[in-house]
Amino acid sequence: MEKTAVVVNPMAAGGKLGKRWPDVARVLGRELGAFETLTTQASRDATRLTRDALRGGADVVVAIGGDGTIHEVANGFFDDGKPIRPAAALAVIPYGTGGDFRKSIDMPTDVAAAAAIIKKGHTRDIDVGRLTYTTRGGTESSMFINIASFGIGGRVDQLVNTSSKMWDGKTAFMLATLRATFTYKNQKVRMVFDGKEDAFVELTINSVAVANGRYFGGGMKMAPNAELDDGQFDVVAVGDVGIWDLVTKAGHLYKGTHLTLPKVSSWRAARVDARPVVAGDEVLLDVDGEAPGHLPATFVLLPRALKVVVPNG
Repeated sequence: MEKTAVVVNPMAAGGKLGKRWPDVARVLGRELGAFETLTTQASRDATRLTRDALRGGADVVVAIGGDGTIHEVANGFFDDGKPIRPAAALAVIPYGTGGDFRKSIDMPTDVAAAAAIIKKGHTRDIDVGRLTYTTRGGTESSMFINIASFGIGGRVDQLVNTSSKMWDGKTAFMLATLRATFTYKNQKVRMVFDGKEDAFVELTINSVAVANGRYFGGGMKMAPNAELDDGQFDVVAVGDVGIWDLVTKAGHLYKGTHLTLPKVSSWRAARVDARPVVAGDEVLLDVDGEAPGHLPATFVLLPRALKVVVPNG
C-alpha cells in the first residue's frame, strides 16, 4: 500500500485553505484513504517537510496550495540536485493565488477531481531545472519545474508578495506587472546557450523566461511550445520594450501569440548562462513566484528527473 503525505500551506488563497482544511481533508480522505498531514508554518517549510517524508518512505507527496507551495515541495524531492527517492511522485492539488504549473499538466482546480486523479496514480516523468544564482551573501541553488525568469519578473514578485491576497492570481500579477513598468528600467544581459561561448547573445531585455512549463505570471502563456519532458528549456526574451508595448501587447502574452512580435526572441537549450553586461547591475530573478536573488546565474536541465501525477490520457 502506498504511503501518502500531504503538504498543506494553510495560508494559501489568502488563508482560506487553513480555515477550510477540515472539510478539504475529508474530501481527500474519501479519495486517497489514509494520509499524513504536514502543515507549513514558514517559508521553505514545505521543502524540509517533503524531504523528511521521502526519507521516511513516502511514495507520493501531495502539494496543496499555490505555485509557491508546489515549487517548495518539488525542491524537497532533491538534495544538492540529486533525487532523494527516485521512485516517489509529486502530486498537485491547486489551491492558491497562482495556478500556472497545474495548467501544463491539466490538473483541475476542483479538490475532489484532483484527488480522484491522484488516486489513479498515473505519472509522467518530467524535466527539472537546476538554477545556481547570486545573492548578497554568495551563491545559492534551487530546483524549478515550471519557469524561472529574470528582468521585470523579479520586480513583479516583490510587488505581488507584498500586496493584498484579495486578488486572484491573474489579477494580482497583472496589477503588479503594470506597477513594475513604472519602476523597472530595461537591462542589458549576456546569455550563452549550451556552453557555446563563441555564440553568445547580448541584448537589452525587459524579461527573459527559461521555461520548462508553458505558463507563468498568473496565466501568461509565455512559452507556448514548451514541453515538460523534451530535454530542453524554451528560452523566451522580451526585449527593449516600453510601457506602451507592454500595455498594448499584453493580450498576446496571455494567448501565447507573442513569439512572432518584434523585440521577442526565442531559443532552445539544456543549459543557459546569463549575466549582466553592466558591472554591478542587479538583474533580479523570478523563480515560481519568488525573487531569491539575481544574475549571474546558470540554468541546467535535468532530463526526466521527477515523477509527477497527471491525468491519464
